[in-house]
Amino acid sequence: MAEETESGFQLSGSAPERYERYVAPIMAPFVEAVVDAVDLFPGATVLDLACGTGFAARVAAARVGPAGRVFGADPNDAMLKVAEAHHPRMYPDIEFTVAPADQLPYADDTFDAVVCQQGAQFFPDPNAALTETARVTRPGGHFAATTWASLDKSPYFAAQHRAITEHGGPEAAASFTAAFSSAERLTAALRQAGFQQVTAREVTFGIALPPLAEYAANHLSALPWGQTITDTGGQGALTSAGRTVHALLKDHTAPDGTATLSFTSTLITAIR
Repeated sequence: MAEETESGFQLSGSAPERYERYVAPIMAPFVEAVVDAVDLFPGATVLDLACGTGFAARVAAARVGPAGRVFGADPNDAMLKVAEAHHPRMYPDIEFTVAPADQLPYADDTFDAVVCQQGAQFFPDPNAALTETARVTRPGGHFAATTWASLDKSPYFAAQHRAITEHGGPEAAASFTAAFSSAERLTAALRQAGFQQVTAREVTFGIALPPLAEYAANHLSALPWGQTITDTGGQGALTSAGRTVHALLKDHTAPDGTATLSFTSTLITAIR
């Protein structure tokens, strides 16, 4: 099995805590959608793959109940520390483990379901990652992932791309664009890994964001591309990038500064 190189989504310092705070409003409806797609039942065993700070793991834990088991795997130790700190104790304990997607520390046929919320597009080798995912999923088990659809289908991300290009440079902009790659690469990898009934469809939600004058820069600060902007031009550059996002979305902004914007992901499902 080939070793997965470093994911294209890495956070350090205080960024993981900001990710937990500022990314949550955008992720919330898609987390519900990806967990809905795997038909969880009380007592199920679930893996949140590339779990980040544990958005999907927490929702899955509430669904499977006290008899269930939930695990989260991610290559970023800093993200998992935040996940550990934020998961509620009223549900089954969630076991978080530092592991890349192509080297999972679980036995064959362990999971009734595997979910991956906005992580699969960052797998350096989708074929290796999903072959490993197939190994740990029991026959008949469900898989679901979301990946962002094309930039033009999410106005906020289109504005963010413009800001990253202007304030972070072409390399940062190219890295950001890679997060919106076609789902075809993943569906092909799922079929190659032995998954059946592979489907892909777009899901769109209107999401209410906090006042953009502050939120845009704070959200960027929780992403690798925002870190690049700060490393290159300092905090002032990040503030300017946030202003760019805000200005580009002024026609969508309510009098109180908030904005309700459409976001579109591709929801990919399969059965082992």
